Amino acid sequence: MTISFRGKSAYKSAPRLPALRQLAILAPAPLTQPSPLPARLAQCLPEFTDPALLDLALTHASSTRGANNERLEFLGDTVLDLVVAHDLFKRHQHQAEGEMTQMKANLVSRATLADVAREVELHAAAKVGGGLRKSTLSRSVLANLYEAVIGAIYLDQGLDASRRFILESMGPRFQVDSKKKHAPIPKQDLQQFAQQTLGETPAYELLETRGEAHSRGFLVQVKLHSETYPSAWGRSIKEAESWAAIEALLSINQRINRDPQDIQKA
Repeated sequence: MTISFRGKSAYKSAPRLPALRQLAILAPAPLTQPSPLPARLAQCLPEFTDPALLDLALTHASSTRGANNERLEFLGDTVLDLVVAHDLFKRHQHQAEGEMTQMKANLVSRATLADVAREVELHAAAKVGGGLRKSTLSRSVLANLYEAVIGAIYLDQGLDASRRFILESMGPRFQVDSKKKHAPIPKQDLQQFAQQTLGETPAYELLETRGEAHSRGFLVQVKLHSETYPSAWGRSIKEAESWAAIEALLSINQRINRDPQDIQKA
């Protein structure tokens, strides 16, 4: 089944208009040969006509190189939504709109995208700075890298190539169980744990705001039971708080696994 708009396939390659390239600030051509891509990432990616687009997509805002991938991330987020929605529409022809909306939310969640990014070894190809380490990049950074790469593929190769990359990298995740429970809500889970276990409510502290108004980033950390937990970035305060809640839950779970009484001793 193919969705058509005025007789044209929804997945006809996007026209190569010069205006498309104005959506991203192209990085200057590197002076040295780029490092080889990790094997898994190279397997999923098309061969770029303009390698500078891929280089830009892999450049995080923390890098000191000047141009970064935030605009490509914005574009890739929209392309990803379209591809996932179209694929679910074809696969689940008897599902109601609300059920497909939930399936889409699970597939494009930051947690899912971060897992996919790590599976295709995007962390190993990322260009980061500001004290970030490739081996321990946060889920928010990984998810943003994945979306930026999608944006770069769209500009260079069009929608068909973007779709192939998404389906190849996400793999069996598209075999979604329509009865799957809703994805967890980190802030809600943390608050429930804190109130039941400690009799307290988590506090969220905004540590830093970075970037222009159209592409701003927020750094937030959780404070709970006289303790602070690892901070996390987000594209909005709400998203940053959600990621900070995940970081707190991960830390708490690790401590409980070591010593079930440890959280009470903090």
